Amino acid sequence: MHIKFLGAAREVTGSKILVTTDLGKKILLDCGMFQGKGLETDAMNRELGFEPTELDHIILTHAHIDHSGLIPYVYRLGFEGSVVCTNATRDLCSIMLADSGFIQEHDTHTFNKRRAAKGLPVVQPIYTQKDAVASMSRFIGVPYDLKFKIDDNIKVKFTHTGHMLGSSVANIQIIEKGQIKRIAYTGDIGRPVNRILAPPKPFPQADWLITECTYGDRLHPVQEEAEDELLNVITETCVDKGGKLIIPAFSVGRTQEIVYSIHQFYKAGRLPAIEVFVDSPLAVNATGIFRMHPECFSPGMLKSMEEEPDPFGFNSLFYITREEDSKRLNDYKKPCIIISASGMMEAGRVKHHLANSIQDKKNTVLAVGYCAPQTLGARLLGGAKEVSIHGTVYKVNAEIRKIESYSGHGDYNEMIEFLKCQDTEALEKTFLVHGDYKAQEFYAGKLKENSYRNIEIPAKGQEFII
Repeated sequence: MHIKFLGAAREVTGSKILVTTDLGKKILLDCGMFQGKGLETDAMNRELGFEPTELDHIILTHAHIDHSGLIPYVYRLGFEGSVVCTNATRDLCSIMLADSGFIQEHDTHTFNKRRAAKGLPVVQPIYTQKDAVASMSRFIGVPYDLKFKIDDNIKVKFTHTGHMLGSSVANIQIIEKGQIKRIAYTGDIGRPVNRILAPPKPFPQADWLITECTYGDRLHPVQEEAEDELLNVITETCVDKGGKLIIPAFSVGRTQEIVYSIHQFYKAGRLPAIEVFVDSPLAVNATGIFRMHPECFSPGMLKSMEEEPDPFGFNSLFYITREEDSKRLNDYKKPCIIISASGMMEAGRVKHHLANSIQDKKNTVLAVGYCAPQTLGARLLGGAKEVSIHGTVYKVNAEIRKIESYSGHGDYNEMIEFLKCQDTEALEKTFLVHGDYKAQEFYAGKLKENSYRNIEIPAKGQEFII
């Protein structure tokens, strides 16, 4: 069996791992987009490293675009196999991939206007919204903890990781020459305590472990401290300074967590008398899907839903879908909170809110998740004095803050604790993916301190025989 690392290799996006069995079956673990590298990203996403028509199956750990975002592209190029994932992941992909296709069409249209003005030929989007909708015909949803038989020699079972709704470890058994080979691919690993989701759960013993390390060199603050800090930022910005609090947050997962925390402030009478706007059509649709999947929820969330049916709604919270309503927020003069995608500040409506707010010192921009290097979010967090948004340069006068504990990724101690269900002596090899190289090297050292051996940090395109 061959395993080839085609993405998220010494970087944090573009997760794609190609497994080729001795019988010639080709299985892709995740099919993610590269993100956050400007014009370079487009070429990277078009060069897959495999022939889509030869691919038999995609096993998908979760719905984030850096793990799922190229599924419509391979479908467009002739993929006719199955996409196997959890039920919640399938439902989220139905809206997230369509949204991704829409964004690509919109961005390509804007880009082509500039090219036409320079006499250059137009370019085509990687895929369209129509491609994304059509690709959903290939999806098969599977419940957690059910061993699903893909064919006579391949089985997969999904177990909770607590990273986002529907996220999972893909536990794969492949029979070769009468021998069972066990691969566990963790996808992204969540936190042991989550406001909404069930915690990560132990997963079956593997022979070959593939695991992420986004925060492989960091430790998170205590989550209770994060909620206190969020309330402090709200009070300082909206009450003391009379400004707007802009929270760039991923539409799926982070937005719901922030809304849930603010809802708790509201219930406890601690939220100032301000209005809260969730400005993201995708977030609105995703919140509806959250309500459909209580099997993913934490005990605390389930108890909360018994007391109050809708944990994602309260009187001063408004969900915005229409573009004209979003634009009206530009003229909204009263203090408020605006939660809008994307979390790395690279696309979506949040860029308009940043352009409208970032030059006013009364306002605050609060990052609540990971921002990959070279993204607008990373530049702001790095102390940039001015930034370009939609081709216009803006001075950064607003306060830039960050709360780490809302991250959906475990830190290195939390990830190591999660992996303790594995007998390190039984592992043939451990592959580290989905992390900056320095973080991966640091994390490899921590794993060695915990009796791990044969640790590999694959480079993009590197192939192994297992």
